[in-house]
Amino acid sequence: MQENIRNFSIIAHIDHGKSTLADRLISECGAISDREMSSQVMDTMDIEKERGITIKAQSVRLNYEENGKKYILNLIDTPGHVDFSYEVSRSLGSCEGALLVVDASQGVEAQTIANVYVALEHNLEIIPVINKIDLPAADPKRVKDEIEHTIGLECDEALEVSAKSGIGIKELLHAIVEKISSPNGDPKKPLKALIYDSWFDNYLGALALVRVFDGEIKKGGEILVMNTGKKHEVLSLKYPHPLKQQETQAIKTGEIGIVILGLKNVGDLKVGDTITDAKNPTKEAIQGFQEAKPFVFAGIYPIETDKFEDLRDALDKLKLNDSSISYEPETSTALGFGFRVGFLGLLHMEVVKERLEREFKIDLIATAPTVIYRIEKTDGEIIEIQNPSELPPVNKIEKIYEPYVKATIITPNEFLGNIITLLNNKRGIQQHMDYITTDRVLLEYLLPMNEIVMDFYDKLKSSTKGYASFDYEPIGYREGDLVQLDVRVAGEVVDALSIIVPRDKAMTKGRELVKTMKELVPRQLFEVAIQASIGNKIIARETVKSMGKNVTAKCYGGDITRKRKLLEKQKAGKKRMKAIGKVQLPQEAFLSVLKID
Repeated sequence: MQENIRNFSIIAHIDHGKSTLADRLISECGAISDREMSSQVMDTMDIEKERGITIKAQSVRLNYEENGKKYILNLIDTPGHVDFSYEVSRSLGSCEGALLVVDASQGVEAQTIANVYVALEHNLEIIPVINKIDLPAADPKRVKDEIEHTIGLECDEALEVSAKSGIGIKELLHAIVEKISSPNGDPKKPLKALIYDSWFDNYLGALALVRVFDGEIKKGGEILVMNTGKKHEVLSLKYPHPLKQQETQAIKTGEIGIVILGLKNVGDLKVGDTITDAKNPTKEAIQGFQEAKPFVFAGIYPIETDKFEDLRDALDKLKLNDSSISYEPETSTALGFGFRVGFLGLLHMEVVKERLEREFKIDLIATAPTVIYRIEKTDGEIIEIQNPSELPPVNKIEKIYEPYVKATIITPNEFLGNIITLLNNKRGIQQHMDYITTDRVLLEYLLPMNEIVMDFYDKLKSSTKGYASFDYEPIGYREGDLVQLDVRVAGEVVDALSIIVPRDKAMTKGRELVKTMKELVPRQLFEVAIQASIGNKIIARETVKSMGKNVTAKCYGGDITRKRKLLEKQKAGKKRMKAIGKVQLPQEAFLSVLKID
């Protein structure tokens, strides 16, 4: 039985046909009838289908027969985006092979390279698959050359397929059976299984999707989750399927399956943790477990202040399905009560915000995203901050360290000048430049994470007409010459608009910010000063003129002193109003921080 199992994953850049190929393999193996089949059947969220991306890892067990021999194919569909790279590494660690799917017209992209290297670290058998060969712009030979040049994989036997029309799918299934090895593992050893995904079901509680490396999980048995140290009874076991999951009495060595323990919190089943037998545990856990750490933080506030409790409930419910979200209450003088939320990255932030608005019908406002800074204080203490308002006074700061990433960008060479200019503006340090083909270039740069969390991706796409692909991986902290830039409206610091910027860019950013704010702050009956400051030093100022009210309109002739008296009275009133008046900032003002370069 074990020698007939094949565990494999699909690696691909966004829009290279990963979900379509998964659909085609499911259909070819007869796991879902034509009547039940829908496009992107393994993508369960509306956002996944609309954007054409995989956010949550999905798996399916397929039965396949060739030359009278029956095989079990376990397809583990992984997210492709860098934000979910830890989940990808755990999913790939559960496989023996991977299909490297590359679009025949677009060629190798940045995301593909990053995930292939993860697969190579796990010693997976990689099968290159050139997809969309039926497109008019398809050039399989060029794409094979690109794969050989950038990744170093031999492509003499690369398969040419069209997931949409079904060309080459039978040959692909044959290659999976022939080239990917059956899982190793000893059924007689104590149970050792890896949790590579977990989620919450309203009826069954927290579920764990596992790959069994040694031994077997039995229904009714007692298991131990090694990193939490908790023991649980196995209530039920299932084989994964997009529509109808099949119950089983045991998940054996080399198999994948869903373990139901009746837990209320998905945090008890963390991705990367090891499950073993409670009575006869394995000596050591599977290597590589780590807590999912947020990289990007933003304040999320309800636009209607009375919806604060609704937002808390919505975040609690969302955390049931996504344990990587972290949040804590925070208060802003400008925005009221809200939460400081930690995300795995920018796409994760977009997805969470969209899900909160869609699924829970709450209108939200998000502050500018920030990263974690390390501060070395003059007394030697090192602290970490996520919010510019937490920065200690300047005289107590010895050094500020900011997180850096290694960015990989692939672009047509006609846009090379635009990209290098953009990267230099973002304080990038060039590491490597290589021509993949005569018209495509691969760039590797070191960039401060703070520079890419704002609008880097949008600027990259607009400066390359959408042709560049981008991927990044965190590489640790470096010292930076940084300062806190505050915005004052009518003399008061607006905490939600504070940002940490490089000292040499502070003056320019301050001027641009107050200029943008001047257009957005509504005119009042009194003059409003908008200032940018570093500490107590004002570095830029704009003034929103007061609305004029013609108080002399009722004077028809008469002495000039009557008019002067009315104007003096108005002036005194404005002065008093200025002292007690409050300025309500529109939502666009908080988004303006994102737009400055």
